[in-house]
Amino acid sequence: MSCLTIVAATHVTNGVTSVECHKQVRSWRILCSLMELLIPTCNRTFNHGTIFGYRRGKLSFCIQANSKSINPFLLLEFAVPTAVLAREMQGGILRIALDCTVSGNFSSSDSVLSMPLWNMYCNGRKVGYAVKRRPSKADIDAFRLMSSVVVGAGMIRGKELDNDDELMYLWSNFERARGSSHTESFRLIDPDGNIGQELSISFYRSR
Repeated sequence: MSCLTIVAATHVTNGVTSVECHKQVRSWRILCSLMELLIPTCNRTFNHGTIFGYRRGKLSFCIQANSKSINPFLLLEFAVPTAVLAREMQGGILRIALDCTVSGNFSSSDSVLSMPLWNMYCNGRKVGYAVKRRPSKADIDAFRLMSSVVVGAGMIRGKELDNDDELMYLWSNFERARGSSHTESFRLIDPDGNIGQELSISFYRSR
C-alpha cells in the first residue's frame, strides 16, 4: 500500500462581532469542557481507532476494542468532504471538537458518546456536523482489510472493495480520557513518530 499524502493549505479567519454572542457562549462552554479533560485523571484507557474515507467522498471515524474487531463501539460519519479534512491535516495537527447541545431532561449516566448528532469544529473552525451510524458491509470489508496493518496511514484500491474510488485511512491506537459524564476525548498515540500527525477528537455535551 502506498503512503497517504496530503497536500493543501488551511486558512482560518478570526473575528468576533457584536452579533456573534451565541458563538462566544458556545466557545466558553467548550473551553470549560476542555478544562475538565485537562485535569489529571486516572480514567484513561487505550483503544484502536481509524479515520477512513473514500477520496471523493466523506470521512468516518471509528473506535474498536482492538485492531481485529470488525464491530466498532463508536462509528461517526463526518459530513465533511475528505479533501477538506486533508487540508486541515496539512500542518500535521488536527483537532476535532464535537459539540452537542441537549434540550430537556437526560440522564447524566448516559454516555456522551450515545448522542446521535454533533456540531463539528476542525482546528477551531466550524465545518459542519458529525452523525453516529451503524457500520455498513463496505465498512466491515474495509476493517477486515485494514486489520493486517499494525499502525499507519495508507490507501486501499477501490477494486478490493468493489468501488471505483480509493479508500484512504489512518489506523492507530488512541488514548481515551473521560473528563466527566459530559466530556470525553480520543488522542492519537504515535510513540515512534511514524505517522507524523497530531490528532485529537473531543466530545462535549451541554444543555
